[in-house]
Amino acid sequence: MDETNRLRDTCNQKGYPAGRVMRLTGTVSSGLGRAHIFMAQPHYQEQFKALLGGTAWPGTLNLKIEGHDLINYIALRKKSGIDTLDASDEDRSSASTIDVSMHQAHRIRGFLRDGVSFGGATAFSALLELGDTTTECALLIPDLTRHTDVVEVIACDFLREKLALQDEDVVHIHVS
Repeated sequence: MDETNRLRDTCNQKGYPAGRVMRLTGTVSSGLGRAHIFMAQPHYQEQFKALLGGTAWPGTLNLKIEGHDLINYIALRKKSGIDTLDASDEDRSSASTIDVSMHQAHRIRGFLRDGVSFGGATAFSALLELGDTTTECALLIPDLTRHTDVVEVIACDFLREKLALQDEDVVHIHVS
């Protein structure tokens, strides 16, 4: 079975609508190392369990994206209510023509704890693909982020370890 048919079968088994999967290709990159502070919060973990079917690994996998994939990501950010003012006018304009209505946005609610505000986010269910391996995950778009060209991926597994990922490896995300 060729790669396209294998992935289509996997998406169908997971209940993803046929023909409605957005593919983003990204390069693994190191982040700031601060995601665990947020990801470990019980309030977030309760919501991630509903999305992922289990406890999320307390960290994110960062993927740097560019080109048409960046335009698709900007369209998802726009659906999430996040402006991407750092992107070029041309990329923002192109993103406004992308139909993302079929991608279900899952709202991750923020909260206050001991006078400290933890912001909300929007998540999109996805599959991460590396070679013949696919892993259920979610693309996470925090309400407050410095990233405009970096996709943050969450999963139940420590993806770097499970898939032996290193900076500069290329992976694919299939957003349902």
